[in-house]
Amino acid sequence: MEENKIIENKELSIWEALIPVFALIGMLAYNVLFVYKDDALSGSNQFILLLGAAVAAIVGFYNKVPYDLMMEEVAHNVKSTTGAILILLLVGALSGTWLISGIIPSMIYYGLQILNPTIFLAACVIICAIISLATGSSWTTSATVGIALIGIGDALGISLGMTAGAVLSGAYFGDKMSPLSDTTNLAPAMAGTDLFTHIRYMSFTTVPTIIVTLIVFIILGFTIDTSGTPDTEGILTTIKESFHISPWLFIVPVLVIFMIIKKTQPLIALLVGTLLGGAFAIFFQPDIVTRIAGEDTLTFHSAYKGIMDAITISTSVETSDPELNELFSAGGMAGMMGTIWLIICAMVFGGIMEAIGALAKITDSLLKLFHTTFGLFASTVASCLALNATASDQYLAIVVPGKMFAKAYKDKGLAPENLSRSLEDSGTVTSVLIPWNTCGAYHSGVLGVSPAAYAGYAIFNWLSPFMTLLFAAFRIKIRQLAKK
Repeated sequence: MEENKIIENKELSIWEALIPVFALIGMLAYNVLFVYKDDALSGSNQFILLLGAAVAAIVGFYNKVPYDLMMEEVAHNVKSTTGAILILLLVGALSGTWLISGIIPSMIYYGLQILNPTIFLAACVIICAIISLATGSSWTTSATVGIALIGIGDALGISLGMTAGAVLSGAYFGDKMSPLSDTTNLAPAMAGTDLFTHIRYMSFTTVPTIIVTLIVFIILGFTIDTSGTPDTEGILTTIKESFHISPWLFIVPVLVIFMIIKKTQPLIALLVGTLLGGAFAIFFQPDIVTRIAGEDTLTFHSAYKGIMDAITISTSVETSDPELNELFSAGGMAGMMGTIWLIICAMVFGGIMEAIGALAKITDSLLKLFHTTFGLFASTVASCLALNATASDQYLAIVVPGKMFAKAYKDKGLAPENLSRSLEDSGTVTSVLIPWNTCGAYHSGVLGVSPAAYAGYAIFNWLSPFMTLLFAAFRIKIRQLAKK
């Protein structure tokens, strides 16, 4: 991503650059608010992204941008998501084997005994922050402990949006502050500072933001209406009747997290976790495996078919409690296809916007709007938010403003860590709030909660840009360049 070129088009006006953005926002608003509502991500939003790309292409043709250049940028964008797509497929596979092996039910079983509604949301933030800080990946955190916490929260009668917001708040705090994180390394590289200076300087805004987030979730925990909370004892009994619950099942998730901490590639760690989940399913839950396979006895054939079905297609484990049946279901790799479809369509839109020079024009225009120090910070934040929405990728939301604004910060006498902090405070964390962004699509697909449901509760994510602007407005910890 550091070698990405920024395509500029001097023939393109700012209003022409904004035409595809306005068209996309208008079509998405109508589609989501008036027609499909929560079901918009099932396919209609994907096609609207392609329509937005078509509008951008028309603007490009009008400004003499070659078709081949547009397709080249689309291909480059889609290629950049290859790793994300493969991770999504393996997360679907892993969730299937972890369900039928009893790993996820065991997490829920023991979690229900430890956590209660009062401390649950704050605990979600802390647990996910620790895991994400250790692994450097909000994606891995969602795919492992995040899924289990969603299940526990659902069983406790807590809103899925609240739980997902708490999970993502903690996950993105750790992702943002971890030296193992790709965005934490990318931001200082773009701004021209070093990694640990960036992390130290970023802590000035990030620590107050996570403290405020924790306080809000603690207050929410005390005010949650628990009158409809299910009978925990009844749920525990049902889980134990349906699965063989054992602490030995935690070997698999602990091993996966350990592998990622040791810098094992996520694809390898997830594949190992999927295969081990299948092996543990045969050993701990042979009856469930044979039932999924549609057989009466456990043989090599039925074991193979049961595990393969859990990996590839939608599976569920029936219990005596109808409310738990939905909880104990997984979509497998097939369940991730809608999210993958969304990511590809978003990359088509972002690729054409980049090819016609619209991304560079929008960023450059934002830069010219402001002349004060606060204005420079505000234009950085606005640029990152705009690129998260238009380019649909958090890396581009860091790379493009990082390259475009580096000289402006230097000209103002500001140290580069000011820019790198602003890039992370607004580019990294807000990506998950946008449904068609790769991060928003991934996390909503993995957690099974729409961005509209969790956005308001992802307090850390939407509060971070405001915190960086607050520091800029009052000139708190705004480091100047050392004078020669």
